[in-house]
Amino acid sequence: MPSDPVLVARDGAIATLTLNRPEKLNALTLPMWRRLGERFAEISADDRLRCIVIRGAGGKAFAPGNDISEFAAVRSTPDEAKAYGAVMHGALAAVRDCRHPVVALIEGVCVGGGLEIAALCDLRICGESSRFGVPIARLGLVMAYAELEGLVRLASPAVAAEILIEGRVFGAAEAREKGLVTRVVPDARVADEAYAAAGRIAAGAPLVARWHKRFLRRMADPRPLAEAEADEAYACYATEDFREGVRAFLEKRAPAFKGR
Repeated sequence: MPSDPVLVARDGAIATLTLNRPEKLNALTLPMWRRLGERFAEISADDRLRCIVIRGAGGKAFAPGNDISEFAAVRSTPDEAKAYGAVMHGALAAVRDCRHPVVALIEGVCVGGGLEIAALCDLRICGESSRFGVPIARLGLVMAYAELEGLVRLASPAVAAEILIEGRVFGAAEAREKGLVTRVVPDARVADEAYAAAGRIAAGAPLVARWHKRFLRRMADPRPLAEAEADEAYACYATEDFREGVRAFLEKRAPAFKGR
């Protein structure tokens, strides 16, 4: 039986989701995209979780993009590409809409579809030798609107234009300058740093993390806030976690948040 293309492991309040095709550096296939969407829907609904770490198997790559060898069978015409895109874009939306904070643990190559996934995470922590880019112009391919969302949100339309039109692959330091990654650390420390960040997130109030994710996404929408939307910022004062947080601060102890 073939191995699962996207693995999930839970350790307390932290789940690790692993793109599992190390023999191909985790090059993405249609079954992987479909499974990615399913996995994110599953873990987003799990209230026991407080943070998700996503990484590539094998330690050599996060993901180098889509597997080009698959195109002749499933992505060789506009109609096939649209059907493929529906699965792919559903998976990207599931990453974007995950209720829990998501940390991308990036080792090695993070290109094309790999960068699209990482760009929709909340934090991106990579090693000094990691490589980034979207060199699809060399293949005659276009990045669709749903695939552009994270890239434009992280950087800017001007930076996205440079990345897409020039098609250059660049290093971690430049990725940090462009706003594509949150933190660059020595290669040997990437996993430790990513899980330390996940631990800090998991120690916080989970309802607050979910509210902040929603508020930040809403701020990208130019429409004026409705009164009910603005008032949601005060809903935290009615939670048990708020009362616990204040008590813990005054008692000089670590809070024990319950997510309610």
